[in-house]
Amino acid sequence: MNPKDNITVGKYLISPLTQLLENGWYACSVSIRSGSGSGTHDRVLRLTRLFQTKLAAVRYATAEGLQWIGHSHPSVQGAALAAL
Repeated sequence: MNPKDNITVGKYLISPLTQLLENGWYACSVSIRSGSGSGTHDRVLRLTRLFQTKLAAVRYATAEGLQWIGHSHPSVQGAALAAL
């Protein structure tokens, strides 16, 4: 996990996770965290698509996390993905 890839949207922290596979492709997941202290909830979605580059995997995981929280504002989403 790379902290610079994390995006905070409202009460949510979106953290894309990638893993280089033996075949040279990248798998990805996304962590969606909300709350703090003992009230913290963290959901991790395992995504099934594979990618040839780490950047593509990070962008996809981030977009899926944003979609999962219902964040569909294109300017924020585009800016967040461009920052990666």
